[in-house]
Amino acid sequence: MGKPTGFLEYERKDALQIPPLERIKNFEEFKMPLSGEEQQIQGARCMECGVPFCQAGMMIGGMASGCPLHNLVPETNDLVYRGKWRQAYERLSKTHSFPEFTSHVCPALCEAACTCSLNGKSVTTKDNEKAIIETAWEKGWVVPQTPPVRTGKKVAVVGSGPSGLAAAQELNRKGHWVTVFERNARAGGLLRYGIPNMKLDKSVIDRRVKLMEEEGVVFKTGVDVGKDVKARDLLKEFDRVVLACGASNPRDIQVPGREAGNIYFAVDFLKSVTKSLLDSRFKDNRFIPAKGKHVLVIGGGDTGNDCVGTAIRLGAKSVVQLEMMPKPPETRTPGNPWPEWPRVLKTDYGQEEAIALFGRDPRIYQTTVTEFIKDEKGNVQKAKIISLEPKKDEKTGRMNMVPVEGTEQVMDAQLVLIAAGFLGSQKYVTDAFQVEVNSRTNVWTKPDEYATSVPGVFTAGDMHRGQSLVVWAIAEGRRAAEAVDLDLMGY
Repeated sequence: MGKPTGFLEYERKDALQIPPLERIKNFEEFKMPLSGEEQQIQGARCMECGVPFCQAGMMIGGMASGCPLHNLVPETNDLVYRGKWRQAYERLSKTHSFPEFTSHVCPALCEAACTCSLNGKSVTTKDNEKAIIETAWEKGWVVPQTPPVRTGKKVAVVGSGPSGLAAAQELNRKGHWVTVFERNARAGGLLRYGIPNMKLDKSVIDRRVKLMEEEGVVFKTGVDVGKDVKARDLLKEFDRVVLACGASNPRDIQVPGREAGNIYFAVDFLKSVTKSLLDSRFKDNRFIPAKGKHVLVIGGGDTGNDCVGTAIRLGAKSVVQLEMMPKPPETRTPGNPWPEWPRVLKTDYGQEEAIALFGRDPRIYQTTVTEFIKDEKGNVQKAKIISLEPKKDEKTGRMNMVPVEGTEQVMDAQLVLIAAGFLGSQKYVTDAFQVEVNSRTNVWTKPDEYATSVPGVFTAGDMHRGQSLVVWAIAEGRRAAEAVDLDLMGY
């Protein structure tokens, strides 16, 4: 185990960050890792408690508590403490396909469920994992794992986001021939285009994709299955198909003036910026501009925060982020006990940058848009907003956010980004494969299974469970691969 008294002797120390006003000058990653010796001390804070919720990955109160991958967290933390980095990597690799992805972007479900967080600060498990995988890459321990025997079976994976990559990796290592189809020009899906570069530098994806190619996985990019390739042709060529296309339908808002110009979905905004950055370092000007504009972000989640940070880097004049729900408490309430996910106020990097640059938190809680006002050219110029309050529906018993009369305001908004989440799979894909979908338009399977209503077709990730976290997508991809392998081989 880690040092029995480590959590009493050592304070939590996170990776250092470049100050907000410095890091907004570019799109580079801004977290600087601790030294190996300092990270070992952080590993010492793990006491290998008797009830390690950190690795449980169970649903409590409707939200996940601990890692959905069931990473052997106390064991890897202990190995970090002891400086046994290669063993730590080998142990982490037993359950995790891509620690380099989650150690950048995961909200650290493991840390939220850490026993140390009950009365203090959790162990830096996320940073520990990042140190493990980056040390492994640096030392040359991450090498191609080519299967010694091939089964002769062929599997197509549609989509190269985290679930598709995880499924492809596992199926290839089980000896099947795997081809990944990606409609964009580069592999990575959500990781590539939905997450800004300052959170996840795309070289991290590139090195993993290159390794998978060396292992035998074939990537076909710029191929949109359901349009460029017919589903029936794919089913003829491959023994099994895994649909991992994500939850790609952004939620819209329907208010007067929605048709105005310069109103975009957040995903389109973020994708345009990342693509232009990768293609030309913005020289092609093929991105949605924010310079000199009052930017309104609708949605208070992680994607909304990414829009805030991105707009600031592009030179926005101001940024406001609207959130329909009430402001969360700063500490746990009695109704939200450990080890439930802490429903508390979180100020993320984009909001930190807005505070540093503009002198205020960009978030306005319990507020929504009622109308967009256009200028003479048809572009959005202003937005009407109104305050909301919770009110119980007497028929259903549910609490709804309803407008408060007399609270209307008008604010400047020359660029509006809708970050209201996503709804299920895209219809042209599900229609092409004729798979059944549920009421939320996610691809239907039996509970805790991955086989669709169509024989030979499986699904994983957000397309299956709905919009979720990268760590859940990886877990789903691994489990879908197990289901496909069992279906192919019978054991």
